[in-house]
Amino acid sequence: MEIREQLSDKLLDNASRKCMLDIEIYKQRALAYSQMEGAICVLSDMQANRSYIYKSAAAGELGLAMGEIPTEIDSIWEEEMLKKIHPDDRLKKYIHELRFFKLLDTMEMEQRTEYSVVSKIRMKDKNEEYRWVKHRMFYMYSPSNGRLRLALCLYNIALAPSMVSDFMIINTIKGEVVVKDKLDYKNILSPRELEVLKFVGEGYASKEIADILCISINTVSRHRQNILEKLKVKNSTQAFKDSFY
Repeated sequence: MEIREQLSDKLLDNASRKCMLDIEIYKQRALAYSQMEGAICVLSDMQANRSYIYKSAAAGELGLAMGEIPTEIDSIWEEEMLKKIHPDDRLKKYIHELRFFKLLDTMEMEQRTEYSVVSKIRMKDKNEEYRWVKHRMFYMYSPSNGRLRLALCLYNIALAPSMVSDFMIINTIKGEVVVKDKLDYKNILSPRELEVLKFVGEGYASKEIADILCISINTVSRHRQNILEKLKVKNSTQAFKDSFY
């Protein structure tokens, strides 16, 4: 996926000057979060391209195997979790993470600890039905090289769909919403336009989209033009990005 590749390029730390943060301290914190909040916690190490997954009993509700605690994987992408997320929300999640990274990249080091992401996503549960899940994300930067070192993602089964906006960046110190989604796709775009935009965001060409949706390439082109006009962007590939940055 194009967005995910861009995000990997930004997040993975290939700097020659390595971060000296003690990963074991943060692993203990992730374990504590999972135990105290009934959360599934994913701690990703950008320097090692490795993740540690801590599962509470909530994992069973989402149809996830408990396994070892932590479960260690050689990637910053927790595929077992990601494949549970609704495709539309998964794409948004990648875009929001890139958006969050770019925002923090403009700030001084001492400011970055004040911010986190709060969003709601749909994930399949043990019955293969979508449930609302509250997702939070925190970034931790290296004091030795200034690069992003760790990301902590928390997944909690949500109480109700209305409990949180689709996506927010918040200042946890001041209790303020810094950035909130301004674009309600469902009210602006038709169901078919939403489908086309999703495939565009995933990198599909117009002919591929036409084949998938069993419509003509001219119809796809018309939908793409409508998307540009409705979202007031220059091209449909940028439609998601320009709406969020």
